[in-house]
Amino acid sequence: MNIRPMAVAGRFYPANAPALHQWLQSTIEINAKPDSAKAPPRALIAPHAGYIYSGETAAKAFAFWKDCQDEIQTVVIMGPAHYVGFHGIATIDHQQVATPFGSLEINNQMREELLEKFSYLQVNNEANAPEHSLEVMFPFVKELLPDTKILPLLNGAVSTEDVSEVLQFLWQQKGVYFVISSDLSHFHPYQEAQALDAKTANWIEQSQWQKLDGNHACGYKGIQGLLAMKAAKNVSIQRIACVNSGDTAGSKDSVVGYGSWAIYEQESEESEHATH
Repeated sequence: MNIRPMAVAGRFYPANAPALHQWLQSTIEINAKPDSAKAPPRALIAPHAGYIYSGETAAKAFAFWKDCQDEIQTVVIMGPAHYVGFHGIATIDHQQVATPFGSLEINNQMREELLEKFSYLQVNNEANAPEHSLEVMFPFVKELLPDTKILPLLNGAVSTEDVSEVLQFLWQQKGVYFVISSDLSHFHPYQEAQALDAKTANWIEQSQWQKLDGNHACGYKGIQGLLAMKAAKNVSIQRIACVNSGDTAGSKDSVVGYGSWAIYEQESEESEHATH
C-alpha cells in the first residue's frame, strides 16, 4: 500500500496513539455543539501550528463535524506550502496518508478528475512530504470521520482565481466538505497581533478577501479562493475563535495568531441576509 508517512508526529502533535486519541476525544467533546438539527458547516478555516499552541482553536472548529459521518464523504484539505517552492497547486499520488491511529484513504477518483481538468494542479510528493499545514488536520478527520476519504491540496505560487476555480468545481459535488488550513499574523508583540488579527477576522467575515495577504494569514490563498467562489454568495461565516500563541503556550513578546471559522451554505433566497 502506497501511504504518505507522518512527517511531524511527535513535534506538532502526539505520536502516541492512545495519548492523541484521548486528547482529541476530550477536546472535541468539550467544544461539541448541541445543535444537531443544523446542517454541518460546509467548510472550516482552522490553524495548523503545534497542538499546544493552536490545537484547541482547531478542535473548536472540527467539533462542528461531530456525528456527521453520514453527510461528509470527502474532506478536501487545502493549505500553504512552507518548505518547497513550486507553481500551482500540488497533490500527492499516494493511496493513503498515515496518522498515529490508522490511515486515511485518498479520494483517488476525485484527484484524477482534478489532474485532468486543471493544468496548474500537479502531483508533487516532494513538496507534500515535510508539510505540516495539511498533516496536522489528518488526526482530527481520522478521529471524527474515520471512514471519510480526503483530498490534500497544497498551494504554491498560484492565483486566487485558480484556487477559486478548483474549489468551485469541488463545491458543486455532493458530500464534499472543506478545511482551509491557515494561521494568522506571525511574530508581532501580543497587543499588535491582537489588533492585526481582529482586522483580518473582520475581512474574512465581511468577505473582503482582496485585502488579505501573507502578512495577515499564511494560508490566505485558500481563504481567498474559498470566499471568491461564485457559491460563496450563498454562505454565512461564523467566527469560532481568534487567539494567539500568547494566549495558549507561548511568550507574549512575539506571537502567532490563530483563528477558526465555520462556513455554512444558505438557500439562495436567504443570501441577501448572509454575513459575508
